[in-house]
Amino acid sequence: MQGGKVPPLPRLVVGNWKMHGLREQSTRLARAISEGAQSLPDDVRLVLCPPFTQLASVHGIISAAGPETPVYLGAQDCHTTSSGAHTGDISAEMLADLGVRYVILGHSERRQAHGETDALIRRKVEAAEAAGLIPVVCIGETMEERLEGRTTTVLATQVEGSLTDGFNGVLAYEPVWAIGSGTVPPIDELERTLSLLHGLLQSRLKMDDIHVPILYGGSVTPAQAPTILSIGSLGGVLVGSASLEAKSFLRIAEAASLRLSSQPLSGPYRS
Repeated sequence: MQGGKVPPLPRLVVGNWKMHGLREQSTRLARAISEGAQSLPDDVRLVLCPPFTQLASVHGIISAAGPETPVYLGAQDCHTTSSGAHTGDISAEMLADLGVRYVILGHSERRQAHGETDALIRRKVEAAEAAGLIPVVCIGETMEERLEGRTTTVLATQVEGSLTDGFNGVLAYEPVWAIGSGTVPPIDELERTLSLLHGLLQSRLKMDDIHVPILYGGSVTPAQAPTILSIGSLGGVLVGSASLEAKSFLRIAEAASLRLSSQPLSGPYRS
């Protein structure tokens, strides 16, 4: 560290595989991403979040790449407690035991389909932090909330209610209306939202100097990624369907690299 400055954090490219992937498909995808990622600069970190059933096999592939690999294992949810009579649930300690480093919490699909509240998500964050995992907490407004001009209020409520007092994880802004739509917010609107979120984090965590990366998620594709990631304050992206194809995911990873983003796509990432 020179001049007392904290080195910038690597940009995160998180692949949420959702409920996709049997064993053969998942191992093939993880292997292709792991092999392709070895040529990426160290300013990018990839996180693969397969279904629970594929965590062990994907972990084996990531581990085989060696300790210098830029690829990490993530999960898509965890329970609020470490053990107990919770049929079908997975605890954060169980995830850590499998080699998981990151866990997605509060995704809009769980908020909507499973009725997850900010209070519940905060308890999950507490459980993840206690197990040594890095929580990736998702927030975002619906189209109705956006049209009603309530985006700021919704995001402020979610930040206040979903994060712990000493939160040191990752925040993912995913406007619900953009997920799977092929549409992303205009770049100036996204910059304003990021500025808002930085202010909300400072207020929530009561710190002027915070180191919580903010990701963008919602229809992130190789074509959209360079524009989205041109925002210097963005900490990375949360990728859905494009993470299910190695070439697409690696192209997004290349766009996330501040060292490569000014250069033409090359090697295995070019179209």
